[in-house]
Amino acid sequence: MNVHQLLSISPVVPVVTIRDALKAVPVARALEEGGVQVIEVTLRTESSLECIERIARELPSMTVLAGTVCHASQVRESLAAGAAGIVSPGLTEAIAAAVDTAGVAWLPGVATASDIMRGLALGADCFKLFPASIAGGPEALRAFAGPFPGVRFCPTGGIDRASVGRYLELGNVACVGGSWVATEKMIDASDWGAIRANAEFVATLRAAG
Repeated sequence: MNVHQLLSISPVVPVVTIRDALKAVPVARALEEGGVQVIEVTLRTESSLECIERIARELPSMTVLAGTVCHASQVRESLAAGAAGIVSPGLTEAIAAAVDTAGVAWLPGVATASDIMRGLALGADCFKLFPASIAGGPEALRAFAGPFPGVRFCPTGGIDRASVGRYLELGNVACVGGSWVATEKMIDASDWGAIRANAEFVATLRAAG
């Protein structure tokens, strides 16, 4: 599966941070029941790789992405755990080489035009605008459309249910990343109903791009 296919799965990619690996499958199942079949598990906890492994094994219909990947070694670890793609907050030559060797989809983070040019030179054409709300939001994405007409974005960071539509209406936005769909508070409280309801809302959205 290439990065364009990954970004077409859902208009919003839920970005989750899970501390208890036993909650990984229930989180993913609640999202799937709501109509969302992709999840980005951030590598921010000691249990993150186990979470990826559990979801990939027990819910094969759910596409699992490894997020917050900052080192080449994490690429290898994430893929071994069952991740279908790699998401990074930034971009480095080492990560680019690791994903190229593995032949796996990669969504590197960018915040400026120089970042995008560097990413294009590394072979990427889809990027995570991060942190989107600080990096200029919809206005920055409109500006990037001129010099980078073939580039697609998944803006992430500071986007919530109220603002998601402002991003999805842009032609160069393939989808949006959002932690609001399944927040740490919801996960810690095992509030699967709230996560399912947010997923159902996401399933009604559509990206213009």
